[in-house]
Amino acid sequence: MTLDEILKEINNAESIVILTHESPDGDAIGSSLALKIMIESLGKKADVIIPEYSRLYEFLPKIKEIKEESDVKNYDLAISVDCADLKRIAKKEYFENANKTIVIDHHGSNNMYGDLNYVNPVSPACCEILAMMANYFEIEITKEIGTCIMTGIITDTGGFRHSNINSETFEFTAELIRKGVNVPDIYKKTLRTKTRANFELTKKVIGRMEILENGKVTFSYITKQDEEEVNAEPGDHEGLVDIGKDIEGVEVSVFIRQKNNENAYKISMRSGDNVNVSDICILFGGGGHPRAAGALIQGTVEQVKEKVMKEVRKALSK
Repeated sequence: MTLDEILKEINNAESIVILTHESPDGDAIGSSLALKIMIESLGKKADVIIPEYSRLYEFLPKIKEIKEESDVKNYDLAISVDCADLKRIAKKEYFENANKTIVIDHHGSNNMYGDLNYVNPVSPACCEILAMMANYFEIEITKEIGTCIMTGIITDTGGFRHSNINSETFEFTAELIRKGVNVPDIYKKTLRTKTRANFELTKKVIGRMEILENGKVTFSYITKQDEEEVNAEPGDHEGLVDIGKDIEGVEVSVFIRQKNNENAYKISMRSGDNVNVSDICILFGGGGHPRAAGALIQGTVEQVKEKVMKEVRKALSK
């Protein structure tokens, strides 16, 4: 059983590092911190390395213990959470240099890049997998662990709005409420609170938004210059892709964001029930979920738009 093997590796390791993907969302950060606290409850220590994250998550337990980098070059064990591909891990050298590696994830596009892989694509959030693991390992889900887990579940389900939720999602939520986890407060802090920079970027995205393919597709973008003008911090772009998706009749929302003044753009895509955006993003070296996915494409705004729209049209015509 993979879970038994995972527990054995955790217990045998002297040094452990937890890693996740670049531009981490609530599920990535929540999973990382929940797993850290779980490991500590087993009498072990674990470093969480995340170079940048949104200050909206500063309410999470143990977040001040996150490191940008570590003096340890070769960990006994590296655990990746909520990341489908090795190349997307922030500070992936710690994963590559570890003696043993574990992948815990819920992306259907995961390519099983660890020595041990525990991937459940049916789970709506990586944090929900960790809740199940805690029960299996007989680790008490404390209010601290529960707050981290609930953050991942709320953000990756869009506040229980996405079709990926299941009965277990609400069972875990009920259990966490009984533990004293403040679900409304987490919802407000993660989904309803906007930074000033995010608000200013939202205005730019709406102003540039194109409604294409007879109302079935929206497209918008922001540049590095836009982010500099509003003094954007890490995470201030979160939620911008959902603006187009919420328009009546839209099947696919496409949002692109320039990366570090380079001639490259990070694509984020959301879809309704008829288009698998993960399949589209895989064509560009990315991936994700059927209804939420991303990739990185070289080119100008117009070049990237043309490449993406070509594949979106094909998907819509199926």
